[in-house]
Amino acid sequence: MSSKKRVLDALNHIQPDRIPVDFGSHPCSGMHVSTVTALREYYGLDRHPVKVIEPFQMLGEMEEDLKQVLGIDVDGVSGRTTMFGFENTGWKEWRLDSGLEVLVPRDFVTTEDADGSHYIYPCGDTTAPASGKMPRDGYYFDALVRQEEFDEDELNVEDNLEEFGYTSDKVLAEFAEDLTKVQGSGRAVTVNFGGTALGDIAQVPAVNLKYPKGIRDMEEWYISTVIRQDYVAEIFDRQTEIALVNLQKLNAIAGDKIDVIFICGTDFGTQSSTFCSADTFRSLYMPYYQRVNNWIHENTKWKTLKHSCGAIEPFIPLLIEAGFDILNPVQCSAVGMDPKHIKQKYGRDIVFWGGGVDTQKLLPFGTPEQVREQVKERCAIFGEGGGYVFNGIHNIQANTPVENLAAMFEVLRSL
Repeated sequence: MSSKKRVLDALNHIQPDRIPVDFGSHPCSGMHVSTVTALREYYGLDRHPVKVIEPFQMLGEMEEDLKQVLGIDVDGVSGRTTMFGFENTGWKEWRLDSGLEVLVPRDFVTTEDADGSHYIYPCGDTTAPASGKMPRDGYYFDALVRQEEFDEDELNVEDNLEEFGYTSDKVLAEFAEDLTKVQGSGRAVTVNFGGTALGDIAQVPAVNLKYPKGIRDMEEWYISTVIRQDYVAEIFDRQTEIALVNLQKLNAIAGDKIDVIFICGTDFGTQSSTFCSADTFRSLYMPYYQRVNNWIHENTKWKTLKHSCGAIEPFIPLLIEAGFDILNPVQCSAVGMDPKHIKQKYGRDIVFWGGGVDTQKLLPFGTPEQVREQVKERCAIFGEGGGYVFNGIHNIQANTPVENLAAMFEVLRSL
């Protein structure tokens, strides 16, 4: 069975020959560049600095030789512009404080302060305020809030729409070219096209904009979802209008080359509860999710993926009602997210993409044997009857022991 057929069977709740595996097909299923480097060394692959393909989370490129060794079944196409607004071109060397040499894009430009922290700039423009900070000895960039003062009575929806525009012919041509490149791999294809995320808190600060306007402070945004719901709803409405036009353009140049589309990374859960009530989700978010999902299902064969961390068990039926086909990352350590419970209750109606191993505690701090046991258990639960794609719970973090990762892939190859 080809990787593509294996994934498609799983997405259609048909038992495949084995559980399909994804690492690196979208921004919430990847690995930190240090982890990718360690895996390449562990399996004896060619040694060279690994490309950082998403600087915000410092995600490393999963090259073809590593995909083959690990048995990866999904390719990803995410466009050529990073979260910080510059393109993945003109690769150059950069050294993390750990001493690891990596490759970063030409416009990945940093400055350092007296404490040794690294600052990165929107579009690589150091004349603008820095939009990200990596603390000394850190491994990731944190978004810097650069919100200007605003008048409550003069809020302008257009200010919070600056980053959501109609996709250019240049970007469409790049997507078409990149989709063509992965067609011969035999894997399923996931696309992160952008523009459909409603209130994703990672995007609210707009680290790609030099001088963002509107509500850009993360705390202020969450407050707005309570006290300024009309304003937020108008943003979502306009954003969805733009997104539907862009999805039509994507379908025209891509069509059946896409199997899964990453819709939204907005988190609705903490470790112990949901961020908002079901009523708020239904009134503020669901109408726009339904518009996007309905258009996709009426006009394409694509499956739609919703990412949300946390204790979102009460929202799973709402996500199904909103038209999502896939839930990621399936945070089993959160309250109410017991694998047996959610698989039994919702597994016929939604695909679980993730949940394969605890990346918060067990994978980075457990033993290889503990990793093996949990991976076996999770695969037995989630894999029954299809409807499952193996992945960790969000991205694999920096300095995760390579022996634990090898134990995980050892089990996956044996199933």
